[in-house]
Amino acid sequence: MEYAELPEILFVEEDAAAIQQNVITIYEGLAGRTLQPADPVRLFLSSLAAVIVQQKVLINQTSKANLLRYASGTLLDHMGVFQGSKRLKASAAIVTLQFVLSIPLASVTSIPAGTRVGAQGGNGSIYFTTTEYLEIPAGETAGIATAQCSDSGTIGNGFLPGQINVQMDPLPFVQSVTNLTTSSGGAAAETDEAFKERIRNAPESYSTAGPQGAYEFWAKSTSSAILDVHAYSPAAGRVTVVPLLAEGQIPGEDVLSSIAETLEDRGIRPLTDLVTVSAPQPVSFNTAVTYYISRSRAAEVPGIQAAVSAAVAAYQLWQRSKLGRDINPSELIARIMAAGALRVVAAAPGYTVLSATQIAQTGTTTITYGGLADD
Repeated sequence: MEYAELPEILFVEEDAAAIQQNVITIYEGLAGRTLQPADPVRLFLSSLAAVIVQQKVLINQTSKANLLRYASGTLLDHMGVFQGSKRLKASAAIVTLQFVLSIPLASVTSIPAGTRVGAQGGNGSIYFTTTEYLEIPAGETAGIATAQCSDSGTIGNGFLPGQINVQMDPLPFVQSVTNLTTSSGGAAAETDEAFKERIRNAPESYSTAGPQGAYEFWAKSTSSAILDVHAYSPAAGRVTVVPLLAEGQIPGEDVLSSIAETLEDRGIRPLTDLVTVSAPQPVSFNTAVTYYISRSRAAEVPGIQAAVSAAVAAYQLWQRSKLGRDINPSELIARIMAAGALRVVAAAPGYTVLSATQIAQTGTTTITYGGLADD
């Protein structure tokens, strides 16, 4: 059952008017007299009732914090530990670097772990360090190593191949270094909502039979950058895991390899399963809308225009934030209407059904203000 299907819960009644009336009624019954609105005793009892209301509110807040739906912050961390799950810390972007020698050498060339390589135009403020020791064998001129960003978070994401190429630690005979993959996988610490979802799915991890939920749970546990995961079996004994990164980013080879390494753990993967981690299939969609604003709201046009642009951006983010989410123009129209438009004509996108291994990706965006219109 989803959270949205559960009714709101109150452990104790906190209706201020009802509590105040109850206090006054009890006093009048004990004292044998009716309290008038300006009676000093009534005013005193009203102030006492306010304190009781505050205590009941605190009781509700404290009690609800013990339920997964309402828990947050440190309380949620404690709840996660009880289920064997810890909040994922901020992660740094990772990338694959290639070191190239000027000439073939007669001996092995060593590239120490921790070697720094800066981003082009970054002035040394953003750099990547190799996470492993690399040896380039004698007679060869190139070697490949994994590196991670010096700073955690999204700052290290999105460097295209060839943009990380500044040697900050010069090495003998190393002529050049460059990234072969787009840097990805950097993310802030896991949010409360994402952590709640992992805690809710934690019991799936108890099974050693390889259920779908277990693979999805362990894949998400690899990094806080992973937003969604779909696991399925294309054939007997085979499992394919498809992850999606935050903001709808498609994971690169470095992130896929990291997830695969997690799932290869003997305590996670059944011995008979052959696990493959694959990127989702992108399905591009264009956005082309024309909207009109009510003539009666002419004074609000600038604000509504800004709200419509924000609504389109929010729709595009929503559309690419879940694997298999159908491309739905009705959602786009609803958001633009909620932003203040009177009428919306959406030329694109068209409704498109996606499979669980596909992900919508934003194409071109055209937003046209059609002018004022009568209601």
